[in-house]
Amino acid sequence: MIALKITDVRRLMAHLLTRPTFDRYLLSEGQVTTFCTFLIEGNWQRSFMDPDETDPASDIPFTPWEHVRPYCLSLIKGKRTPLSFKFVFIFPREDLPAFLAKNELTLPADSIYGLYLNFSFRDGALLATTGTSIKTFSLDRSLDAAWDAFVLDFLRSEGIAAERV
Repeated sequence: MIALKITDVRRLMAHLLTRPTFDRYLLSEGQVTTFCTFLIEGNWQRSFMDPDETDPASDIPFTPWEHVRPYCLSLIKGKRTPLSFKFVFIFPREDLPAFLAKNELTLPADSIYGLYLNFSFRDGALLATTGTSIKTFSLDRSLDAAWDAFVLDFLRSEGIAAERV
């Protein structure tokens, strides 16, 4: 796990709220505090969707960010900066096998609960933290190291400046 201070808040916010940069990630939970606090549970409510809007065979437990992003933009945009926000993202499950292969990790994809990327904003500071969750205990931290390196490279490739805290 690493913690990063995002040094160009404006650029990250543009990617987060107005561009498809994070759209494939799943939203586990979110919270935005402006004049009140808005809580978002990311559980995907398949029964709400029209049958042609979702794949009935899909096993997605959380909502893709692309579906929540417009609502979060409407909460955050305006003349005043939010008091705080927090978003917990999960790396897309369908990309796990390729991620594991690219990093030469032998861990089976189905043994991973999730690869997490959290963004939290408070008192003008925006932090990104990483995390991993696997189904069994292991002293091997190669998955953590690979995920941390991926996030650093991903942010850098999008021109989002960050420094370790």
